Amino acid sequence: MPSAVDSGDDLYSAVKQITQSSSDSDYIDQLVPVMRDVRYSDRAGHLIQALNQISAERESEIERMCNSNHQEFVSSVNSLLRVREGTVDMTTQILQLNQSIQASTENLAAQKKALVDSRAVRQSIDETSEALNACLDVLRVANQVRDLLLEKNHYAALRSLDELQNVHLKEVGRYKIAEMIERSVPATQRLIANAVMDDLNTWLYRVREASQYLGEVAFYHTDLRRTRHEERMQQDEHFMKFKLNSAMDLVADETDEFDIMNNEEMQTEFDFSPLFECMHIHETLGRSDYFRAEYASNRRKQKDLIIPSSLNLLDDDGSDLSSLLESIAGFAIIEKATIKRTNNFRANVDVDELWDSMCQSMATLITNGLPLVDNDDLLLKIKGRVALFMLTMEKWGYSVKNLYDLLVTLFDKYSDLLKQRFSEDFQEIVSTDDYMPMPINNLEEYDKVVNVSWYTPSQAREQLTFPCVLPFSQMYPLCCIDIRNFLNQIYLFSDDHFQRSTVIDETLKNSLDELLCEKVCQSLVERLSSQYPGQIVQILTNLEHFEIACQELQDLLFQARSSGSATGPVILQATEQFRNAKKTASDRIFELVNSKIDDLIETAEYDWMATRPTTETSNYMQELTRYLSNIMNSVLLGLPTDIKEFIYFDALSHAASAILELPLHESVKRITPAAVTALVTDADFLSSFVDSLNNPILKENLDELVQTVALMATDNSDEFFDMTQRNRKYSKVDREKGAILIEKVMEGAAVAAQTPSRPSDRFGTIGSRFRMG
Repeated sequence: MPSAVDSGDDLYSAVKQITQSSSDSDYIDQLVPVMRDVRYSDRAGHLIQALNQISAERESEIERMCNSNHQEFVSSVNSLLRVREGTVDMTTQILQLNQSIQASTENLAAQKKALVDSRAVRQSIDETSEALNACLDVLRVANQVRDLLLEKNHYAALRSLDELQNVHLKEVGRYKIAEMIERSVPATQRLIANAVMDDLNTWLYRVREASQYLGEVAFYHTDLRRTRHEERMQQDEHFMKFKLNSAMDLVADETDEFDIMNNEEMQTEFDFSPLFECMHIHETLGRSDYFRAEYASNRRKQKDLIIPSSLNLLDDDGSDLSSLLESIAGFAIIEKATIKRTNNFRANVDVDELWDSMCQSMATLITNGLPLVDNDDLLLKIKGRVALFMLTMEKWGYSVKNLYDLLVTLFDKYSDLLKQRFSEDFQEIVSTDDYMPMPINNLEEYDKVVNVSWYTPSQAREQLTFPCVLPFSQMYPLCCIDIRNFLNQIYLFSDDHFQRSTVIDETLKNSLDELLCEKVCQSLVERLSSQYPGQIVQILTNLEHFEIACQELQDLLFQARSSGSATGPVILQATEQFRNAKKTASDRIFELVNSKIDDLIETAEYDWMATRPTTETSNYMQELTRYLSNIMNSVLLGLPTDIKEFIYFDALSHAASAILELPLHESVKRITPAAVTALVTDADFLSSFVDSLNNPILKENLDELVQTVALMATDNSDEFFDMTQRNRKYSKVDREKGAILIEKVMEGAAVAAQTPSRPSDRFGTIGSRFRMG
């Protein structure tokens, strides 16, 4: 076949060279560039022709080779057929083997799959086992928390719960049980908090039950401290300057160690562990503020349970009041102990608020119960318990200033009861007194009376003879005893917290003034209405001694006054009242004496127109001098000399004035010389009586009477109208009265001269019918 492409053509050469490649990869590698060149040069047809030419040449060559080797070719074909048959057998075997291998492979794959599946299951089992163990650990810890709660080991339970939440739950966080337990943690925390609060409430209940005994022990210890303080004051007077609970007292008493919260002897043991545990647990839970508020609320409720609705102050043993004070003291002591044992748990403001509230409630209860108390001894016991309470709580650092008002209230009630009791005593003493000088039978009685009375005897003790009488009546020493008892019992109220302050001083002064003025002085003044001079004189004597006693009391109260701010002397109004009462009594004695004198003088029966003179003293004058002598030596004997002389002076002055009024009476028109003689005789008798008293001052009272009577008896009446003579002889005579009497005497003398022998017509008896007041 002719060649369509020139043998020299490069494309043909390239194709031919390509066909001669030893491997397919070389063939492809060489053919690719030729085909790329043919594609871009539009010579694809030439390439096909070159390939066809090469193919044709190869076929020709094969045919030539086959023609020359036909037999060999046939044998080769036979061989090839046999080979092919063997190849088919081998292919069949290979297929069978392939099927066998494929079956084995499938079996192996199945086994491998089963192995893989078993390994996955085993891994799942392992993981499940690990998860179960982790969950079991979580459940074990959760159960441990519950067991610890049942054992009341709350803090360990809280720690286990914290470990469960922060450690174990994180390990099983992908499991639902973790979510379930995580949701139960807050409830468990609340359960722990409630459980520990239940234990705390139980502890608080026991504390409240033990508070009263704790307060009782505290009072007992304070009483022992007070006894030791008094012993120190007796041994060293310097300690008298310091009160109980003062710094000096605390230093002196510091060797006596006494822990009231834990004392085996007193069996007081307070374990604060429940409180500490509760605090720690709530702090761990982040609920410290809540717990602090809840605890404060519980304590306020317990405080309210301590305070009763009413208080009985009338029982002799004071059990109700003691229980209340002991309970308050125990409660407050526990509060202070809680502050000391904790850090910023209980605020001082809250504790002080509870203290003030309890004190106010206690004071209100006591104040409301006071109207029923009518015994001063019982009230003194109440004050003693309150004072012991104040001393005890002051030692624990509580302020007791708010209780001072309660002490003042108690003191006011106490002083009122004392005043009422002593008022009754004074009234009984005054009403039952015999108003006679007090008889003393022996020296022992005398010493007792002098010791209790404010009395300075005029005679030395060694010179006394018994029996004797004292100037005052029995009421005076009895009243003095009551006054001293009143002072002592008032001062019994004073103590370390209520010393003899201004309140006591003023109350004592006012109460004593009231008792002396109203119950003693006024009662004595009311008895001055008596008609018995002896009783009036004794009342006056008693008043005199009471006045002296008041002066002594003023000095005593001034010395006992404790307030340093008080200045000036102590003045009792009773002193002035007794002084005024003395004047009233003196006036009453004057009135009675003068009334008796008037009665005696009214009995005078002068015959102003008598014609026969008489030298005998009138009966009334004798009775008058006898009365004055008797009253001076008996009734007025017990009076002080100055009062007695003053009464006597007034009596004589009144008698002289009353005698002078007899001739001056308007019914007497004329006075005869005989009547003047009778009047002179009586005046001389009275003058002689006064001379016998040896008191020139008393004699002066009769000057007017003596000079007037002398003027009536004189023959030279003109001297009265001569200034010089009158001043020398008749200086005490009233000018107008003297003139009237001279005129009456002159007229009487004229009448008598005209009828010298006629018997008296008793014209003068008219004057006796007039009673001169």
